[in-house]
Amino acid sequence: MSGLLDGKVALVTGSGHGIGRGHALELAKQGATVIINDLGTSLDGEGTGKVADDVVQIIKDRGGRAVPDFSDVGDEAQVDALVERAYEQLGRLDIVVNNAGIVRDKAIWNMSADDFDLVMRVHVRGSWLTSRAVARKWREESKASGGPVYGRIINTTSGAGLLGHFGQTNYSAAKAAIVGLTQTLSLELASIGVTVNAISPGGRTRMSATMAGAAPAIEPDERAEDEFDPKDPSLGSPVVAWLASPEAGHVSGQVIKALGENIQLLKAWSPVATVSNGGKRWDATKLGVIMGTDVFGTRAAGLRFGG
Repeated sequence: MSGLLDGKVALVTGSGHGIGRGHALELAKQGATVIINDLGTSLDGEGTGKVADDVVQIIKDRGGRAVPDFSDVGDEAQVDALVERAYEQLGRLDIVVNNAGIVRDKAIWNMSADDFDLVMRVHVRGSWLTSRAVARKWREESKASGGPVYGRIINTTSGAGLLGHFGQTNYSAAKAAIVGLTQTLSLELASIGVTVNAISPGGRTRMSATMAGAAPAIEPDERAEDEFDPKDPSLGSPVVAWLASPEAGHVSGQVIKALGENIQLLKAWSPVATVSNGGKRWDATKLGVIMGTDVFGTRAAGLRFGG
């Protein structure tokens, strides 16, 4: 049986555990050769390990194709070399799923600048460096062929970035930045045929397991495909596989939330209320009533003229 991604080569960063592992397994199931990138660090970015080898073996045991990679996505030279190796060893790179991330949660008064910088380095710089490296290759291919190329970038945002989360000014800022990165890349790469989207997934992962009273993490390979658990971190992976496929060539610049059994298209920062001052400058002393009645709806409309 053929898959959606037969003949394609995909890179999934941070695919040693949880959500990233689920993506890698699904892409391999759909026929892609998958580069399993993971430094094997702890949740806060410390140490290294060979967890990527474990995921490669799972995919091979299931009849798929995968290779391990231990590059640091925050290191420019390593990322550029990673993409070059993909072309040298596998002949192409069609799909990039930017998933790598760490957490260093603290309320802002306790958070160090290093805590902020390291989280931004992995999430934002890592996604940007990987996207830039592959975008350069695709642009070269497009120039050489004189036409569009096959390219898919899928970035990872989260509810923390879309709505905020206490103790995560670093992580939330990073995940919000990734939405801006996604939308801008979708504009810059549209002319060469590349699509760029973001997914907001969820589930019981190593990150969520650190929270007080949280249940243990679920690794996607630990349960049968027909066993449904709304907290399974791989439930959004079929959406990633579809976005990476030829069927989704018309979808770009979108943010999709895939949580449990639900798929939602998100549209943030759309106007929900507009007031006009008829071409005149606003008077700050008069804004209280207008904002209360016509913007936020916190005052009865009849009070508009009542002061």
